[in-house]
Amino acid sequence: MFYLLSLFYYFYFSIIGIYIIFLPKVLNDVGYSAGEIGIIFAAAPLIRFILPFLFIKGLQLNTKIFNASLLLVIFSALSFYLSLEHFYFLLLCNIALGVGLALVLPYVELISLDSLGKERYGKVRLFGSLGFIIVALVLVKFLSCAYVALDFLFVVTLLMSAVAYFVQKESRKKECKEPEVYHNDISLLKDYKLWLGLLLMQTSFGSFYNFFTIYETDRGISMDMTIYLWSFGVIVEVAMLFFQGRFLRGNLLTVLQVTVFATAIRWFLVFLYPVDLGVLFFAQSLHALSFALFHSAAISYLFLHYKHKSLAQQFFSGISYGLGGLSGALIAGFVYEHYPDYLFLSSSAIALMALLMITLYKKSSNNPL
Repeated sequence: MFYLLSLFYYFYFSIIGIYIIFLPKVLNDVGYSAGEIGIIFAAAPLIRFILPFLFIKGLQLNTKIFNASLLLVIFSALSFYLSLEHFYFLLLCNIALGVGLALVLPYVELISLDSLGKERYGKVRLFGSLGFIIVALVLVKFLSCAYVALDFLFVVTLLMSAVAYFVQKESRKKECKEPEVYHNDISLLKDYKLWLGLLLMQTSFGSFYNFFTIYETDRGISMDMTIYLWSFGVIVEVAMLFFQGRFLRGNLLTVLQVTVFATAIRWFLVFLYPVDLGVLFFAQSLHALSFALFHSAAISYLFLHYKHKSLAQQFFSGISYGLGGLSGALIAGFVYEHYPDYLFLSSSAIALMALLMITLYKKSSNNPL
C-alpha cells in the first residue's frame, strides 16, 4: 500500500503542477483575457468549498462515488482538447475537473491516515511534492504549444486514476467494508474557531501563491533567483514530510499554533526584507513548517477529532484550500493593486488572526489531541 499511495500522490500533484503552473500561460497564449482566466481558475476553489455541503446530509463518499469521480477526472481532462478555444465549455470542463479532484484526494487521504498513521503519512505525501516540481522541470522543456500541456495533463490524469483505482481496491480488500460508516458529527458553528483558523491560515497564502514571483521580480530579484527560492521551499517541504513523524506525536493543536506563528513570521520577513536573499531563503525554509507540518497536523487532528472522517477531510479541503484559496487570491489582488509594498504585511496580519482563532479554540476545547 505504501508504494501505491506514493505513486498516487506523485501523479495527483503532478496534475496540480500542470494545472497551476502551465494552464494559465496556455490560456493566455490562446488568447483569453486576464479576466476570463481569473474566472476559469476561480471556479475550482469555489467548487471545492461548495462540494462538502452536498455530503453533509448523509451522502457518503463511498467506492461508487470515488470511482465515478475518477471517470469524471479522465473525461474532463479529455474534454480540454475540445473546449480549449470555447470559454463556457472550458469553464464547464474546469468545474468538472475540480469536482473530480476534490472528491479523489479526501478519500485517499483517509486511506493514507488509516493504513499508515499520522507519523508515516508524510513519507508518502512527500512524493506529491516531488511530482509537482519534477513535472514543472520536465514540461517546461517540451512546452512548444498549448496542446503539449494538455497531452501531459491527460496522460498524467490517466496514470493517477489507474493508481487511485488500485489504491481503493487494495484498501477494500484489507478492510472488507466501506471506510466511512458514521453519520455527520461535524458542526462548523460549534467549532467555528478551529475552522476559521484553518481558513485564515490558507487565506494568508494568497500573496505567496499568486504574487510572490511578481512581487520579487518587480523589486529587482531575477527570475532565475525567484525560481531558486520556489525550489528551495519545495526541498525543505519534502525534508519535513520525511522527518515530521516525531513532531506529530505531541499535542496537534500546539503544533498548529507553532506552524501558524512561523507563517506570520515568514510573511513579515518577506515584507521587511523583500530583496535580501539571505532573509528570503530563511523565510522560504519556514515553508517546512507553514505548509508541510501544518497540513499534516491539521488533517491528523481532524482525522482523530471527528468520527465522520471522510467528510472532515472534505471540509478541510473545501474550507481551507477552497474558500481560503479563493479569498486569499482576491485579497492579495486588491492589496497588490492599491498597496503593493504592504502585500506580505497583510498576509502576516491574516496569519496572526489565524493564530488567535486556533489559540482560542485550544483554550475552549477539552480535546487533548
